[in-house]
Amino acid sequence: MKTLLYGALALLICACGSDSGSAKPPSLQDSRGQWLVINYWAQWCKPCIKEIPELNRLAQDYPQISVLGVNYDGASGEELQQQIKKLGIAFTNLDIDPAPELGLPRPMVLPTTLILTPQGEYSATLVGPQTTESLLHATGQISNASAP
Repeated sequence: MKTLLYGALALLICACGSDSGSAKPPSLQDSRGQWLVINYWAQWCKPCIKEIPELNRLAQDYPQISVLGVNYDGASGEELQQQIKKLGIAFTNLDIDPAPELGLPRPMVLPTTLILTPQGEYSATLVGPQTTESLLHATGQISNASAP
């Protein structure tokens, strides 16, 4: 199952990923052995906008975690790039929703974040705005015992 999940994700990333500024888009090799955080957002979603700095921080400060965004409204190309710039998104975004290829349901509310383990296995669905700390908990980077 993990090979299928990573294989499907690799095809999506390579075929239709759009990069929001990093030197190269992620690949299957980049995600292998890393936690994968896939965040669904929309430009009209205030809680989504609130959590963008947290996701940016996670993507920047934790190289063992790959952060990918999915525009819930299906924006792509130049329209997607304009929204990314306007909202200050610094993590990579995909042009299409990976949920069907991953065998997971499309989120019904925003923001929603999917978590995949370094082995490519589905771990959790987080609903509502997340913090860097809540995402670190979800990815096992910090335990509940160390929570304030």
